[in-house]
Amino acid sequence: MNASASTVAARPPARNATPAALKEREQGFLTLLVDGQLCGVPVLSVRDVIAETVVTRIPLAPPEIAGNINLRGKIVTAIDLRRRLSLRPAPAGRHPVAVVAEFGAGSYALLVDQALEVLTLDPADIEPPPPTLGAVWIEFSAGIFRLPDRLMVVLDIGRLLFADQEAKA
Repeated sequence: MNASASTVAARPPARNATPAALKEREQGFLTLLVDGQLCGVPVLSVRDVIAETVVTRIPLAPPEIAGNINLRGKIVTAIDLRRRLSLRPAPAGRHPVAVVAEFGAGSYALLVDQALEVLTLDPADIEPPPPTLGAVWIEFSAGIFRLPDRLMVVLDIGRLLFADQEAKA
């Protein structure tokens, strides 16, 4: 990844857990901010984080498709997560951060407000999203983690990318 990120343990290890068992159980998540909401995506699916991104608009594309970016000679579709999640537009003059994720055989750029750090969390601690989260967030969520100071919504990259195709099927 291009962005620097630190690894933080979210909770102390279990007393009976061996270091090998902990490594097998833990999973890294790149944390993101989208309209003030803390989100996470599995770090193993993230290829790059790009702070300065030039997005070329695609005529007649749906509004959540921001356009394409050129990633070292490869054209990558950019998805505006604010629009995909039915949130208000970013303030004028703010430039999104592109989190390039690999899914299937392709790469896609998820445009977010900020990319923060990598958290190492135990997948056993993931919970279903609460109904108070909102229908759109629940649709694109793979679950939540209750962190000491807030909730982190784990985004389901597959649903974010292919929601329109699932609706038509």
